[in-house]
Amino acid sequence: MKLPKEFYNGCIIFVGIVIYFLLMEFLGLAHLYYLRLLNAFFIFYGVNRTIMMNLAEGKNIFVPNVISAMTTSFIGVILSVIGLLIYSYIRGGDSYVQSLSELFLFGGNPTVNTYCICLLFEGIASSVIVTLLLMLYYNNNFASD
Repeated sequence: MKLPKEFYNGCIIFVGIVIYFLLMEFLGLAHLYYLRLLNAFFIFYGVNRTIMMNLAEGKNIFVPNVISAMTTSFIGVILSVIGLLIYSYIRGGDSYVQSLSELFLFGGNPTVNTYCICLLFEGIASSVIVTLLLMLYYNNNFASD
């Protein structure tokens, strides 16, 4: 059974983000919040792969490509947040999140669930931005009405 390209590329996004964050933690760079912003490159890579695969298959209608690209990025973000949820509980739950939230702009004492929900919304917003940027970049490759 062949997996849909959206799911496959979403899993590539997830694996890239997981390896990146584990490497940052292993090297002791997890406290540098600006390095966490580089996860957008993994979303760019996965969404770009999906769009390129669609164009290679001759699918050059704009709206189905947007849906395909958004699905890819949402799968990657959702899997990443689920992975963070599991990893946070393995590392100590709320006490681990407290150490993470010192570097971000969270008020009070966020729980693991609050932290993951906030990152889910942040991930969805970055997914929409990445998808729109790539669709604008490839705009000339799509059929017009």
